[in-house]
Amino acid sequence: MFNTLGNLLSLTTFGESHGVAYGGIINNFPAGLTVDLDKVQYELNRRKPGQSAIVTQRKESDTVKFLSGIFDGKTTGTPIGFIIENENQKSKDYDHIAQAYRPSHADFTYDQKFGLRDYRGGGKSSARETMNWVVAGALAKQLLPEIEINAYVSSVGDIFCEKPYQALDFSQTESNDVRCPDAETAEKMIARIKEIKKEGNTIGGTITCVIKNVPVGIGEPIFSKLQAELAKAMLNINACKGFEYGSGFCGAKMTGKEHNDQFNTDFTTKSNLSGGIQGGISNGMDIYFRVAFKPVATILRPQDSIDKEGNPVIVEGKGRHDPCVVPRAVPVVESLAAFVLADLFLINKTRNINNF
Repeated sequence: MFNTLGNLLSLTTFGESHGVAYGGIINNFPAGLTVDLDKVQYELNRRKPGQSAIVTQRKESDTVKFLSGIFDGKTTGTPIGFIIENENQKSKDYDHIAQAYRPSHADFTYDQKFGLRDYRGGGKSSARETMNWVVAGALAKQLLPEIEINAYVSSVGDIFCEKPYQALDFSQTESNDVRCPDAETAEKMIARIKEIKKEGNTIGGTITCVIKNVPVGIGEPIFSKLQAELAKAMLNINACKGFEYGSGFCGAKMTGKEHNDQFNTDFTTKSNLSGGIQGGISNGMDIYFRVAFKPVATILRPQDSIDKEGNPVIVEGKGRHDPCVVPRAVPVVESLAAFVLADLFLINKTRNINNF
């Protein structure tokens, strides 16, 4: 199984939803960084279950314990090892799918690929894996303190935050359960998620991420373009269905005259349809992208399906599940963006003697 993210800076992870613990090893993290452990835990708390009425009610502290790589509050340059223990599994909630496949879930594909599967909470396919990514991203944020990374829920179903990101106050993102910085839109989103939850159903949405103060030159020109590395990271998030940056798919409807970002004399651009990236390399403008998430596959209502023998069965979800994944995915998006930037930032140090 390929369970490593990154090139120079890398994260290798382990764990299953109903196993003993999740954890990981971060390699090539520079020595000498004073680590604020409270900030790492804060990011995990933003992601953890049970934090509001519109997310899964599984109760987990999601407390990270560092095993190596940090001494006297500073990174040592050696591999950073960490674990997060699972505390609140209810494996019996999944007995009914031991031999059956949930529609649009990873049950069937895991079974066919490996010849067996851990059906408890989805095993390795569970989104609890993203805890590991948040730990790594929280450290990466501290490595690049000048870079501002702000993600927020920009849509739930057909409810959209219509304001451009420049008009939003990102300090308000954490002021409501859905993590949309526009209060009026947030109320509508929360009401819609609660309505869907009562129906035993789920709903999708999008997250927009805005990255400011990225220096010019981050990203590799060919197979590790900045947008490609960001897209790869985001598309690995559970339930992610799409990624677009800058003008995205709307750019396909435009002419070159309309789409080109003309320069100002200070090397900024008059527009930013490039999304802060040109030729796979950051150009100093804001980087912004949007990530689309499908409805969670497990719904609490009967569905036609099949068992391992191909026999028709009725599958109905049980247990504690998110009716909408996007509120808890916001810190995951930010963390992965930070990790990608930190990886490419360190690589960039080797590209020009003047970068040292």
